[in-house]
Amino acid sequence: MHELSLVASLFETLEEKAREHDAVRITMVRLKVGRLSGAVPELLESAFDTYKKGTIADGARLEIEEVPVRFRCRACGADRTADEGTFACPSCGSRDVELLEGRDIVVERVELETEDRDGP
Repeated sequence: MHELSLVASLFETLEEKAREHDAVRITMVRLKVGRLSGAVPELLESAFDTYKKGTIADGARLEIEEVPVRFRCRACGADRTADEGTFACPSCGSRDVELLEGRDIVVERVELETEDRDGP
């Protein structure tokens, strides 16, 4: 399962950030998942729920925003969102396009809980 390896890599980053900020818990993770990233959001959620058990993110919520494919036409300069499987410019018909968005998986936000150092 491709998503399990993605989540394993994600957890390495999350744990590193938690250490940097002296966090005791990760409460929420928000990802942006491009439609051409090769990852299935439902499988990412399942892998995340499985992987988080017994970690600093046990109980964390995962939010996923799907990012559509966006491209710029090199022929006419139009900036468009692509329909499924269509990479032709609707303005001029050219297939000479530059992909701008929709291939990546990005950690957009991580919410951490830290110990209260000023407490009794």
